[in-house]
Amino acid sequence: MDEAAVRAVDRALAALRRGEVVAIETADGTVGAAVSVESVALDAVERLKALTGGAPRLVVTRRRAVVLGLASTDAAQPVSDIAYDQAPGAATEAFGAMTLDRPGGLTADQAHALADPEQHPQAQDALPAGLTASEACPGSREAAAVDLARLARLLPAAITADLPSSVPSGVPVKAAAWAAEHDLLLVRASDVADYRVHVVRTLRRVADARVPLVGSENTRIYAFRPADGGPEHLAIVIGDPDPAQPVLARLHSECFTGDLLGSLRCDCGDQLRGAIAEIARQGSGVLLYLAQEGRGIGLVNKLRAYRIQDRGFDTVDANEILGFEADERVYLPAAEMLRQLGFESVRLMTNNPEKLRQLARCGIAVVERVAHIFPANGHNEAYLRTKAERSGHMF
Repeated sequence: MDEAAVRAVDRALAALRRGEVVAIETADGTVGAAVSVESVALDAVERLKALTGGAPRLVVTRRRAVVLGLASTDAAQPVSDIAYDQAPGAATEAFGAMTLDRPGGLTADQAHALADPEQHPQAQDALPAGLTASEACPGSREAAAVDLARLARLLPAAITADLPSSVPSGVPVKAAAWAAEHDLLLVRASDVADYRVHVVRTLRRVADARVPLVGSENTRIYAFRPADGGPEHLAIVIGDPDPAQPVLARLHSECFTGDLLGSLRCDCGDQLRGAIAEIARQGSGVLLYLAQEGRGIGLVNKLRAYRIQDRGFDTVDANEILGFEADERVYLPAAEMLRQLGFESVRLMTNNPEKLRQLARCGIAVVERVAHIFPANGHNEAYLRTKAERSGHMF
């Protein structure tokens, strides 16, 4: 994936967050347009129709379609099965997308209602008349549109419309010329599919400094930035670990509410501070602080998930009602950081068996699991129980 392709995807993400229409081209040269459901306005849908001449359709994740009763769970594939070592374009297949359509197309209000995370999952009587659901093919404009919304940390849903393959004169439409004529950013569906894994592989160390911590004065923090200029991941190296030996390591996904504010809804703050203390007690090790808030869905969507949990749903159900997988984190950044720091094997501090599996799939040898357990606090019992019963965490 070249720099121009990375820039195109990055600009498309920014455009979606602003509520703009973006053009998406597939491998066969056909083109369509998409706009994020979360940031769409009525005039954007009308512009989508005017630009393409096509009827607006809604694309959601398979998980959201299951919540709406429009798809079965049988074909849902966990996000954790992203194949880091497969050919370009393979990554997007792990998420799954569904196209929702009805005669005459969907309005902005109808699209909002179908993608709204506050909608009760059993409210199927509210579905528009004549609504149909179909699988979006991997590599399609529809799959790329919903994946762009996900990458932009928006609700994973988009309104799309296709441009006819030729104008009335019969002359084939040229995607780049059409996008330029209408002042639209153009992105290739294949580049969207490759973006997530490619950007991670471009992580580079950009800064480091000695940062004495309470209880661990011999500490150095290294910052790693991806090529798209996105959020940095941090490596907190305590003591002087020997790269020739398995390093005591903890993979910690950032949690603004728990790590910084001391939220009692989770155990993240306890895990962070407890890991630093334990690594210091054992003499050396590394804590990787990964920019993957809310199990990879972002802070805003995590707050939405909390609202859904307040209605009686657990953390897994809440993520799926939003349209996400239960856990969308990827651990290739952690593996890349460890390798750049000189570590090839770890003693991993975790209760999550998925972290063991993922790190091994990324080429880091996990020679031992070190238990990392903290007591409930009166507010997070259900959260911890869900992690054990539904996510397989070992307590």
